[in-house]
Amino acid sequence: MSFPSASSHLHINTNTANTRPSRSASPSPTRDRDWVDVYAPNEAGLPLYKARTSNNPQQPMEVIDSSTARRRGGGPVVDAFAQPSSASDDEEARRRAEEEEDDGGKGEKSSWPVTGIGMEEQFNQTIKPSGRREFEAVGTGRKGKDGGKWDKLIPERRPAATWTAVLREVAQDIKPHIPLIVYTFLSLFTRLYRIGANNSVVWDEAHFGKFGAFYLNRTFFFDVHPPLGKMLVGLAGALTGFNGSFDYPSGAVYPEHVPYRAMRVLLALPGIAMVPLAWGTAVELRFSKWSQHIVTLMTLCDLAWLVISRFVLLDSMLLFFTFTTVYFLACFNNQQRRPFEEEWWVFLALTGISIGCVASVKWVGLFVTALVGIYTAEDLWNKFGDLKMPLRTYIRHWIARILCLIVIPFCTYALCFKIHFLILNRSGGGDSQMSSLFQAHLEGNDFARNPLEPAFGSKLTLKNMGYGGGLLHSHVQTYPVGSQQQQVTCYHYKDENNEWIVTPTWEADPIDPNGDIVHLKHGDTMRLVHASTGRNLHSHAVVAPVSKLNNEVSAYGNATVGDSNDYWVVEVVDDFLRGSRTKFERIHSLSTRLRFKHLNSGCYLVASNAILPQWGFKQVEVSCDKNNNPKDEHTYWNIESHWNDRLPAGDQKLYRSPFFRDFWHLNVAMMTSNNALVPDADKEDTIASGPFEWPFLWNGMRMNGWQDNGIKYYLLGNAVTWWMASASLAVWVGTIMWHLGRFQRKINDFAPGEWNQFLYVSKIAFGGWAFHYIPFLIMGRVTYLHHYLPTLWFSVIMVGFLLDHFVFKSRRWTLRTKWIVFTLVAGAVVGTFLWFRECAWVSRDRQGSQASQVEEELEHLRL
Repeated sequence: MSFPSASSHLHINTNTANTRPSRSASPSPTRDRDWVDVYAPNEAGLPLYKARTSNNPQQPMEVIDSSTARRRGGGPVVDAFAQPSSASDDEEARRRAEEEEDDGGKGEKSSWPVTGIGMEEQFNQTIKPSGRREFEAVGTGRKGKDGGKWDKLIPERRPAATWTAVLREVAQDIKPHIPLIVYTFLSLFTRLYRIGANNSVVWDEAHFGKFGAFYLNRTFFFDVHPPLGKMLVGLAGALTGFNGSFDYPSGAVYPEHVPYRAMRVLLALPGIAMVPLAWGTAVELRFSKWSQHIVTLMTLCDLAWLVISRFVLLDSMLLFFTFTTVYFLACFNNQQRRPFEEEWWVFLALTGISIGCVASVKWVGLFVTALVGIYTAEDLWNKFGDLKMPLRTYIRHWIARILCLIVIPFCTYALCFKIHFLILNRSGGGDSQMSSLFQAHLEGNDFARNPLEPAFGSKLTLKNMGYGGGLLHSHVQTYPVGSQQQQVTCYHYKDENNEWIVTPTWEADPIDPNGDIVHLKHGDTMRLVHASTGRNLHSHAVVAPVSKLNNEVSAYGNATVGDSNDYWVVEVVDDFLRGSRTKFERIHSLSTRLRFKHLNSGCYLVASNAILPQWGFKQVEVSCDKNNNPKDEHTYWNIESHWNDRLPAGDQKLYRSPFFRDFWHLNVAMMTSNNALVPDADKEDTIASGPFEWPFLWNGMRMNGWQDNGIKYYLLGNAVTWWMASASLAVWVGTIMWHLGRFQRKINDFAPGEWNQFLYVSKIAFGGWAFHYIPFLIMGRVTYLHHYLPTLWFSVIMVGFLLDHFVFKSRRWTLRTKWIVFTLVAGAVVGTFLWFRECAWVSRDRQGSQASQVEEELEHLRL
């Protein structure tokens, strides 16, 4: 659907003699060029490009946007195709301008960013650039009688500097920033007040605090989230003196040597910064002062954002980088009148860095990345339609976006993983999620010292090389379906049930401990005997329990009982270090990729990330795939651990682990594990909630234990904020349909440039909300209320935007009415916060009794 643009006209500034120089007319590299981007947002009096008219080809004209020309410091602007204005009309225009200035910026239509084809007008360039620069360099002057040149330049007389004058000037500079300073101090108070009241491990501090301790101990671990947020948790621990000796058991009381208060304070700083960022974003989106305060108050007084920022969690960092991405994007949008200048590059690069950071905390940050991507695609498409833009300039725009919005975010994201790998250089519980070559370089791991070439009689572990694969595993439990023989699975953690012995077939001679060593090679047929139970790896024509098209794989028989269904043929695929199979003969541990073909049925041993039910302990199913797909990496295996006293030890120098292979492997393992976080029908998760419950705050969420005498925290948003934010989305849909209908009837309710601003902010607010909310409707994983917190920010932006559209920037309402609306909304937000403040702060007297009461009331409403 293409939205209509407001009507555009060409205007000529006829009052050129009264044109006075302004800061926007100061010379710059952009001004001196013959062309400036037509489709980017503008500033008052900033020329789009120079052109020549048929009336006077010798005199250049500067084409500017009419939506900002009426805000310029120059003379009045009239329609070139209308009758000349009278003196009374000019007087009326000046009177209206003075009224708008007296209104304090509350009721005016401010200069709007333009993202589509602009509404343009022309004015004569009566002052030569050289004369203009000379005049601005001096600072003042006097006009000659002809009104066209400066006949004398008078130096500006500056008064002597005094302390009073200096203080007055400082006060004038600080005055516009007083609201920002006040809100920042209020944010410090609300986020830090009684932050250490609860001295026990709260909610997911049990996970992320422990991960921070792993960084301090340099112990490798695995988690479903990218590493940046957890590295910042570890940094907070290092800065506060934590030695990593506490493993954060859920609900446990912090020992004296753990500086949990100081760690919470440091990790609350991103949550504190959300409030000034909300103010700055509202300013950059050209909201009125009224809406700037409303948006900032909603951010300051939301209890959910407040609670989530007070503990050792990742969510405050995710929210912070989401806020910075939107802020820098708005700043960049406001600089598009000055392409390729310093500030334009700075804000474009900062947007890219922020994208990389938000995606490096949690993958939810990819949703705001999609918002920036759609904005960029539309921007480049609009520039593609500008036939006045030189091809070279258009290519430069593409290069700038690719560099700043693709290369920089990717480098930021990859750098976080590189630092992650450098810090965690000791073997830990999460090793098995990584490739065997990677594990071989961790301190405390003996893979590299294991014998290099396996042989018959070797005891080994086999790791599946498909992304998300684990170690070949068996245990004494049997299948409740199918053959009901002993289960064979893939397990992601190391234990003795992962060990198998390479054994000859039943017909072959048994292994002679004093005879020749027979190395394992391509084409050998063997048995794999489970070291703990003595049973043989077995397959037969029985349907697998989950992958119904595959055959079941089980453990069967013993040292004397078995058949030919225990036979597996070794097929070498290649070697990471030595190349194709034709370049070597013997198999190496760690680096050689193998496939195991069932001799009788011809199927291949596979672990394709299908998850067994609870009777299989939610481990990965191992089956036999009848489709011979040589490129299916889930049929690839490598030898990880290897023990054989008759073989010489290996050498770590023989193994290399490329960074990008490890980087890709870990990301796919994270994705696989994240998708496995599905609701368990056998267990009731009392704090889980669905996406349909979030927008209107149908459910809150308990943050810790609910003992009668314990301190309780309840994740409950500010009801007024959430309800207004959700309702504003529906109001926006009705509003856009209303205006589109009126456009079809040739009725335009917008001043030049306002429709483009309406669409621009709508895309940021509604588009950001949709990108963050809709994916959760189709996700299969378990969800909680805190997943909605980044989404809430975009609906809060929509509240401020619609309040401007209908009230604060509308000329239908008086100043008194606007004050009433502002007071009612702000008072409701602040009053609701004060009423439910104990859900976040905890009363000293009642120890969180209000949180219990709130949950009881919500439960009563649900019933």
